[in-house]
Amino acid sequence: MEPFNPLDPQHERLQPMPVSYVPPVNEESGLLKAVLNESGPPQMAAQDLEHITPETTLRVGVIGAGEVAQVIHLPTLQLLSRYFEIAAVCDASQKIVDFCQSRFNIPKGSVDAYELINDPNIDLIFILTSYEYHAAYSIAALEAGKHVMIEEPISLSVQSARKIINAEKQAKNGARVFVSSMRRYAPGFVNTFKREIAGIDRILYARCRDITGPKCHFVNQSGNTVAKSSTGLSKDSNNDTQILRDLLQEAFVGQELTKPRVAFGRFLGSLGCHNLSLMRETLGFPESIVGVVTNEPFYSAIFSYSDRNGNPYSVTFESGIDSVPRFDAHLTVYGQNKTVSIEYNTPSVKDLPIRVLVEEMNEQGESQKREVLSSYEDAYTAELKELYACLVRGQPIKTTAEDAMMDLKLFRMMFEQYDRQCGTIRTPLG
Repeated sequence: MEPFNPLDPQHERLQPMPVSYVPPVNEESGLLKAVLNESGPPQMAAQDLEHITPETTLRVGVIGAGEVAQVIHLPTLQLLSRYFEIAAVCDASQKIVDFCQSRFNIPKGSVDAYELINDPNIDLIFILTSYEYHAAYSIAALEAGKHVMIEEPISLSVQSARKIINAEKQAKNGARVFVSSMRRYAPGFVNTFKREIAGIDRILYARCRDITGPKCHFVNQSGNTVAKSSTGLSKDSNNDTQILRDLLQEAFVGQELTKPRVAFGRFLGSLGCHNLSLMRETLGFPESIVGVVTNEPFYSAIFSYSDRNGNPYSVTFESGIDSVPRFDAHLTVYGQNKTVSIEYNTPSVKDLPIRVLVEEMNEQGESQKREVLSSYEDAYTAELKELYACLVRGQPIKTTAEDAMMDLKLFRMMFEQYDRQCGTIRTPLG
């Protein structure tokens, strides 16, 4: 295969495109107006992919081959082999590299991330490492003219996210950043949930929950054989620890890095980030935070909002991990005459449906419930189709680095509220 050149005339659909930022829905513009003014759900472009010719296949280098890569990303890339070719895989563990090369028929493997970043035969870098490595690898890939897909969160600190944004602005070949936030690309969310939410005249309350049992319970039923994951891409554990501490120090803005603060930051960077991003696209950015309650491994917060008519309401965020084998991830919005909920299932088992539930009062004053199943296509597949449409066809990216930085500002709100409460409100972290 000839080295890929995005400036080659035969790849005119891959000509450098301007970086586009689609701001999140917020209460100032009005949820109904924002939804109705969209050019169309992202899945429309994905459905149009049949018209893309095979020569525009994107060659992918995957950095970080842990459990998420083996169970979700690599199988999905294989499923979409018409659009993506897995050209190389990298992990700190040679054993994992060898396993992934054999399991997924990947021609090149390495324990050096920069070998993939500097490979001229790779067009797109998937960064699936722990978040403390996201900035370094993203910036290097952008400087090498590679598109970047980063697993959320983009980082833990606003400062490091800004570095990624600045690198994208100066990137060679019009390279772009796409932050993976798969729940926001699920057909049930884009096509159904947001439509139903737009029909609520007044929001009274919302609940954002992500409480799950052990991940191994679901992975063991996924049909995948998983090689033991490494914790990072450096063989120097002391250096790994220092990189993480430096990032957490940026996130906590000069506060002492106590064990509880580190646990809080790491939790938001793992399970906590997914529904916060979903909440933000659905309801906008909160006006303020009322309080944070911490009881590791459970964390919760109450945010203050106003609907499009200026009516105040609150949103409860609750998240945690226990030993009960269930997956309870949902966002529920309560209106005056209508309640809408979207329920996500574990991504470890492919093609489990995402349900939208609507409960409302009918014209006869009776309570009625309905369930809407928009698609059986899983959110990761829909997201990668969207990624392809953005990079190949120049479609605006919804989950840009700028958009992802708003999640980090939410993190900071929660960290600052925790600091205000320490010493004045008795909590396990106080």
